[in-house]
Formats: sequence, C-alpha cells, structure tokens
Amino acid sequence: MKHIHSGKVRDLYEIDGDILLVATDRVSVYDVSLPTPVPDKGALLTQLSAWWFDKLRDVVPNHVISTDDVPEEFRGRAVRCKPLKMIQVECIARGYLAGLGLREYQATGAVSGVPLPPGLLEGSRLPEPIFTPTTKVSDTGHDEFITFDDVVNDIGLETAERLRELTIEIYTKGAEHAAQRGIIIADTKLEFGFAEDGTLTLGDEVLTSDSSRFWPADEWEPGRAQHAFDKQFVRDWSLTTGWDKTPPGPEMPEEIVSATRARYVEVYERITGNQWTSEEPA
Repeated sequence: MKHIHSGKVRDLYEIDGDILLVATDRVSVYDVSLPTPVPDKGALLTQLSAWWFDKLRDVVPNHVISTDDVPEEFRGRAVRCKPLKMIQVECIARGYLAGLGLREYQATGAVSGVPLPPGLLEGSRLPEPIFTPTTKVSDTGHDEFITFDDVVNDIGLETAERLRELTIEIYTKGAEHAAQRGIIIADTKLEFGFAEDGTLTLGDEVLTSDSSRFWPADEWEPGRAQHAFDKQFVRDWSLTTGWDKTPPGPEMPEEIVSATRARYVEVYERITGNQWTSEEPA
C-alpha cells in the first residue's frame, strides 16, 4: 500500500492498482483543516456515502469497488475505489438559497449565470433545482463560480450537458428520499471523473454532511439561518472566535465537537434508517 496524498480531510493510497480513499475525523472549514477531530466523523461520512452510492447505482456508475476489502486499520472509514481521471469542475445542485449561492444572488440576481426571481431570502426554496458549477482550481486557491458555458468551453458540450443532467437527477432523487425522513437537502456538491474505459463515473463522496446542506424540514423558515445537520454548524461557530480564516484554525471546544458529532449521527440515522454504531460498518 502506497500513500499518494493527504487532503484536508481524507487520505489517498494506492493498493494493488486500486485507490483507497480514507476519511479521517478532521474537519475543514474555509479550506483550512481545524486541529480538533470529531470522533467517528470519517466513518459516518464513509458509510453515508456508501449507502447513497448503492441507492443511486441505477442512475450513474460510481467508483466504489468495496467497503469491506480494505485494510483492517481503516475498516469502516475507507472505500476501495476505481481510479478515475477527475473532471476539474465542482458540480453543485441547489434547491434552496444559502451560503455562497445566497451572496452571489444578492450581488447579481443570479448564481453561476442562472437568473433567479427577485425577492428571494436566505433559505428560500428555488422554483426548481439549478446547476451552479464552480472551479476546482483557481488562482485564489478557493472554488469560484463559473457558468455552464464555461464548463462547455472547458470539457465540451456533450459532457457538460451530461454533468448537469446527472447532478440535478442525483440531487432530486436524494432530496425526495430525505424529505420523506423530514430532512431538506438544500444543496450538494458532486464530483465526477472518467473510468479507464471512458465511462463517466460518480466519485469522491455523495450527499454527506460535508458535501451538502441538511436542514430539519419542520424548522425550515426562509429569511434566517437554518438549523444545520452539516458542517455549516462548525463554520458558523468558527466565525464567532475572531479567526481570520487562515491557518492555523481554532481549536474546537468539547461542546462544539459533541454537538457536531450528534448532528452527523442524526442525519445518518434519519436518512439511512440504520442505527449508528461507533466506527462499525452499517
């Protein structure tokens, strides 16, 4: 097993020609990994992703080979994957207005070039889900909004249209399921790549608390910040510390760690219907 890369929250290894994607308990906000881990976070994200990958397997091929055939020390938090040539576009679907999308709308009346009706508030439901891609690589080091035409210019019309179609379909199917469990999926980020045979393939993670905004449906109220079952809770806390969003990040107190873990566990249990058992495969 050969170590390839350590990201902000995940470590990548090469194992017998496959990729081993290991989710750690690190938390990243504003592109900075915080020094305090959240117990079980990596396992929760891995197993929620695995559940969604299985549920969505008829929509699009995915990169999962196995969640069981992994080294014992990583069991429960690792996925053995097909190597992919990743497309350098963050594919974001938005059904509600929040975060950077809200700020873009307030400044321009549109998000990623998609015009929206006037008068929308924070947390407003959009008339229909929209595709709002961002760059994975930019001069600033941060994701930046791009338009659908920018995606076409970068990767071609056929692939761009397929990415938009799949992103909206995955989001819609996920949101419909979550709604039955009392959860709003406000938005989500997806990543795709090409498998060795050229098949467009869903990779990375899917519909997790790190890649999506999850809100309790019974508390949803446009015009204010929503209760977050995702890492927005940590983002919001970090801004109360006076931190300037540059490394190193602030240490999280125990009450923030516990509350973050509890939110990740709750959304996992409500979406999957499975009871969470610490770091054990679901």
